[in-house]
Formats: sequence, structure tokens, C-alpha cells
Amino acid sequence: MPTVITDDAVTLNYLDEGTGPAVVLIAGFCAPATTWVLQQKALVANGYRVLALDRRGHGASEAPTHGASMERHGRDVANFLAAVGVTDVVLIGGSMGASTVWSYVSQFATEHVRAIVSVDQTPKMVNSDDWPNGFYGLTEDNRTTFFDNGIPDTGHGRPQWKSIPSLLKLILALKAMPKMASPDTPPMKALLADHAAQDWRSTIAGIDKPYLMMAGRDSQFWPAAHASESAKLNSLGRSVVSRNCGHAANMDRPNEFNTAMLGFLDSIE
Repeated sequence: MPTVITDDAVTLNYLDEGTGPAVVLIAGFCAPATTWVLQQKALVANGYRVLALDRRGHGASEAPTHGASMERHGRDVANFLAAVGVTDVVLIGGSMGASTVWSYVSQFATEHVRAIVSVDQTPKMVNSDDWPNGFYGLTEDNRTTFFDNGIPDTGHGRPQWKSIPSLLKLILALKAMPKMASPDTPPMKALLADHAAQDWRSTIAGIDKPYLMMAGRDSQFWPAAHASESAKLNSLGRSVVSRNCGHAANMDRPNEFNTAMLGFLDSIE
């Protein structure tokens, strides 16, 4: 795999395939870039260059003890785009990968961005009177301890066993199990805690490029209404909700997901 080095000397791995307009894929918490394989194939087949990034601490990238914050992960995206030389890119983030995209935009704006796709990630994890679409059970009162023992079972959404066929399809495409990072290391725990504290609604409201909020109807983490409510923050926003679909929408319903993703990309070309 090719690599880039960030401005704080961390080596990041990425996948690079295809030619044409550039699309950068950023996976969620603990997930490697290879979990986008079914989207990568579809995008390349439709004439796109696909760059799938392993964030620091994820996949084959270096896992330093420093930089475990959303601010640093957003800066890593800026370092990555500069290193690979793409200046007009669609950023697609799944779960925390979407928050990484918003972190990048909040720091570096959209000069090099053509459009954004967020895959089942609420822009505000903490529930409040003005935002009931956060992580189930997470409030400002319990935020600092909520994830101390990992990501809790919320009792909501699609049962995990229903995703087994999708996981098998992913394994078959990769010819291997995806390499998931451990959520139990101090940097990963710090990253998750920082992720939970963020509110990207003002960033979304101020964006000047089209964006698509995708959600799984049966997400295990938060209400699917986060997608339509986030799209309402800006006239350039759109939303799609996949039925019979959990949090990992690109893996649970890859064909439906790819159709929606490619339809959005076609609409902005």
C-alpha cells in the first residue's frame, strides 16, 4: 500500500485505484479502509479514482500515542490530500469517518472539496433539548463516562446477527477478515471520548458544497431522523434513509447504498 507522512511524522496508509474524478473514502471507528471494498469496486467501474484512507490508529496506518482527537484526524485529511495532490474531491465518511470529514471542513473549508457524503453519523452525539438525534442514552450529564467500557449495546436497531450475510460478502470480496483496530487502547478511548463531545451542526450549516446525509433506518446507535434534520441545516443538503439497514449502511445494504451514492455523484457532475 502507498503511504503519506503527516506534519507530525505519522505514516498513513491508503488504497489508490482507478482514474477519473477523485473520491476519498474514510471508514469509521476501528474500521480499516478495506471495509469500503464493495464501494471501491462500484466507483472504479463507474469511472472514479478511489482513495481509501486508513486513519491514524486504523488499518495498516501507524498507531501513535499522540493525535487522538478529531481535530488531528481532520488535519490528517488535509495532509493526505496535499500529499496525493488532489484538489477537487468528493469526501465520503462512514460513522466517525464522516465526523473526520466535518473536522477537516471546519479547519480548512471546502476549497478542495466537490461534495460530501456522510454515512450514518449524527452531527451531534450528545442528546439535548434542541437535538434528540444523538447516540441513544448519551447526555451531557453522562458524556465523560458513557464510553468508559466501550460502545454500549443500546437495545435499538437491527440485530447484529442479521448483518452476518453482509459481513460474509465483505470477507469474500477481501478474501480475508478486515483488520479491525482494538477500541481498548488509551488513544482509541481518548478518540472516542473526543468524538462524543463534538457538534458539527454549525459546520454543516455553513458549507457551500452539496452534501448527502445517509442513514440506516435500523441504526443501532441513533435515530435515522438525524439525516433529514441535518439536511435541513443547509439548502445544499439532501438525505437518504435505507430500510432494513443498520449502522454500517455500506456493508448492510451495499447495492442500495451504491445506487444512492452513485446517483448523488452523478447529480453533481
